[in-house]
Amino acid sequence: MSNKIRVGLIYGGKSGEHEVSLQTALAVMKAFDFEKYEVTPFYITKEGQWRSGAALTGPAETVQSLKFEASVENALNGSTLQPIWNSIGNSSLTQTPGEAAASLDVIFPLLHGTFGEDGTIQGLLEMANVAYVGAGVLASSVGMDKVMMKRVFAQDGLPQCVFRHFTRNQWEKDNAFFLMEIEVSIGYPCFIKPANLGSSVGVSKASNREELIGAVNEAFRFDRKVIVEEFVNARELEVAVLGNDDPQASVVGEIVSSSEFYDYKAKYVDGKSSMIIPAEISQETSERIRELAVRAFLAIDGSGLSRVDFFVRKEDGAVFINEINTMPGFTPFSMYPLLWQESGKPYRELLDDLIQLAVKRHGEKQRLQYTFDVE
Repeated sequence: MSNKIRVGLIYGGKSGEHEVSLQTALAVMKAFDFEKYEVTPFYITKEGQWRSGAALTGPAETVQSLKFEASVENALNGSTLQPIWNSIGNSSLTQTPGEAAASLDVIFPLLHGTFGEDGTIQGLLEMANVAYVGAGVLASSVGMDKVMMKRVFAQDGLPQCVFRHFTRNQWEKDNAFFLMEIEVSIGYPCFIKPANLGSSVGVSKASNREELIGAVNEAFRFDRKVIVEEFVNARELEVAVLGNDDPQASVVGEIVSSSEFYDYKAKYVDGKSSMIIPAEISQETSERIRELAVRAFLAIDGSGLSRVDFFVRKEDGAVFINEINTMPGFTPFSMYPLLWQESGKPYRELLDDLIQLAVKRHGEKQRLQYTFDVE
């Protein structure tokens, strides 16, 4: 009997960040120690169909080889693939995710955005009673919804920029009110974002009312709720957090964007943005950011990993928390693992730690009592 830890990697997903997830999955597969781990791939298509392959003896070599097709030979190991789940919401299951997970020790959900980073897959894994890497249902959903996230941050007294938000229904009923409120309380320029998406998908900068209206309509393509934030002339700093109940913060890094702001193209396409690790900031500012990052992680009840993003205003050095990302990009060239590498924890060791944190948290949950008998 193998003593290897059986890990299921879930990637892809019904999300605007599908391709980012595939890049993350490929990188993680290549980093795994296959002498220590037995890795089983689970691919979710853009339409939400679940597909799986047999346990791997080695990593995939290309992103394309991760895109399993139904009823074709697995490019990774030659086995015939069967859908795990025919489609989201389809009650006719050839094999439930819970049944598939039952033979695994831990699940690593490498999903970004909707149906992966928002608490939905975490809820499914909770119901399956399987250990999984990363934030739980509550932290994932709060961390995904920028409006709820900012409300939680406000409750915890974390400093942040001025923002306003509204749903599609509210906007369509009275967009004149929201335009006026934004112009009075925030002004131009301002940033417009879908409330529940990452990787800067659907994010725009508006300098006048016409651009604002166009940006709101663009954001509504991706979500029913939109958030508008004030512009701050600031440096963009990020810190990685690792742990469960006693999290630790990495060194602080800085993003220098190739675009006017750090949009999807600047992050993933043109390759011209740069990361400065550690950031060239004072010790006092570094300690302040790291302390706020841990507070943010605990405020949303985080676990496993998160990357916390900040603004440091250029004119006076004031620090504002921007957002927390509960499943940050995880390629060897992504900010999260690079921050830990600079902090003395290499990529492979980071994977080991995340899996152990997941197993530990799951073990602690098994101690809970879910029944109550009245005598």
